Amino acid sequence: MDETFICSDEKSFSNIASMKKITSYLPLLILLVFCACKQPQSFEYREMKNLKLDHIGFSKTKVSLDLVYYNPNNFSMNLKKIDCQVFLNQNYLGNYLLDTTIHIAGKSVFVVPASVSFDMMDVIKKGFNIFINKEALIGIKGTTRVGKSGIYFNVPIQYETKYKLPF
Repeated sequence: MDETFICSDEKSFSNIASMKKITSYLPLLILLVFCACKQPQSFEYREMKNLKLDHIGFSKTKVSLDLVYYNPNNFSMNLKKIDCQVFLNQNYLGNYLLDTTIHIAGKSVFVVPASVSFDMMDVIKKGFNIFINKEALIGIKGTTRVGKSGIYFNVPIQYETKYKLPF
C-alpha cells in the first residue's frame, strides 16, 4: 500500500511550502554562522617587565615576571589557559602553565603574570655566555585557550626577545 500525504486545506499546504523554503535556506544560514565565528588572531608580544628572583639555588631557582601583550582582535575575549615551554638562548628552561581566566578587552594591552622554576646548574652549563654578555634570548612556545561566550579556541603562541640582565 502506497502512503501519500494529501493536504485537505490550503492552510496546511502553505505551512508545508513555508517549511520547505526555510529548510532550503538552512545550510546557507549554518555556513554564515560558521564564517562569522572566525578564529582569533594570536596575541602580539610587547615586553617583559618586573623580573624578580623569588628563590635562587643550584638545584631550583624560581623567577617571576609580567608579560605584556597586545590583543589585535576587535573583540574582547577571555584567556582561559596558557601552556608553554620557556627557552633561554634556545635551550629548554622549563614549563609555564597558567590556569586562570583573564578578561582581555579588544584592541588593548594586557599583562599576564608568569612564574617559572628551573635548575640553575643547567643554566650555568648551557648559558655561561649570558653572564659575559649580560643579555639573554628568552623564548616562549606553546598554546593559549581563548574564547568568548563558552566557545574557546586553542591559539598558538611563539615569541622570542632579547633581555638585558640587570646585573
